[in-house]
Amino acid sequence: MLTEQQYRELINEAITAINYPAEPSGLYQPISYTLAGGGKRLRPILLLAAAHSCGTAPDKAMKQALGIEMFHNFTLLHDDVMDNADMRHGRPTVHKRWNNPTAILSGDAMLTMATSMISDCRPDKLRNVLDLFNKTAMEIYQGQQYDMDFEQMPGLVSVNQYMHMIRLKTSVLLGCACQMGALVAGAEESTQKALYRFGENLGLAFQLQDDWLDTFGNPDIFGKNIGGDILNDKQTFLLISTINKASEKQRQRLASMAGQRSVEKIEYYTHLYRELGAEQECRQMINHYGSESIKALNQSGIPADAIIFFTNLAQASLTRTH
Repeated sequence: MLTEQQYRELINEAITAINYPAEPSGLYQPISYTLAGGGKRLRPILLLAAAHSCGTAPDKAMKQALGIEMFHNFTLLHDDVMDNADMRHGRPTVHKRWNNPTAILSGDAMLTMATSMISDCRPDKLRNVLDLFNKTAMEIYQGQQYDMDFEQMPGLVSVNQYMHMIRLKTSVLLGCACQMGALVAGAEESTQKALYRFGENLGLAFQLQDDWLDTFGNPDIFGKNIGGDILNDKQTFLLISTINKASEKQRQRLASMAGQRSVEKIEYYTHLYRELGAEQECRQMINHYGSESIKALNQSGIPADAIIFFTNLAQASLTRTH
């Protein structure tokens, strides 16, 4: 096994080496800009490391790793348009630097490029690789729709509804990355499924950490403005837990702030998240899903050094500040 940084460097080198057509530059420049923005490269790292842990050299799974990273960034490109987000990885989002039509079209091109990359595998693996990818992609679209639906719902969604949404929107892609690496490497189905469960549970913890950082993170480190979920009236675990525990007076004040985009709103929500225990409960949920991911990892049958690698990666992901 390599170190996390070594896998990241291999991925960044491969991203830098992508040869985009010269024209039309208006289509390809936003794609290059998006992928050059950095990010954790968590999903392609998981894929390469999973393949490596199952006996395949990282370069043999690089096309799939690039495809997963390209697909992930495609979803972020469109997600930023839907959320009207200003910043991504400390830089203006594509729709802010260019415009909405450019972000949509370049995102469409990224999806096609991702599918092409992922399909570049041994013929005997192609059907299973594409079935896994297509199933995952549709689940992510479903999760995004649930996320948008929740914003328009007159009532409060349940914790179970929210966890189902983030499983679809976020965690299935981490599970897919882990399973696809094992699949490309020719691992047993039991190993593939265990690594999928590892990624899926890690993804749930990862998204809860992301929700926590959106309110309690440092914007200079986090790479985007704090309080975006609050300003956009997103139903997050923090908000759901807080409303369930709030007094009638507190609920009325929260309801009166719907649609507002003010510092006062962010400050009041943040105060309640702490006062009513939602922040602490969120941290407990992060730890729970982190533990479930390690449990699945220990059932995978991969070598001990690989288990140590994935365990350390999971712990770093769940205590990250950006």
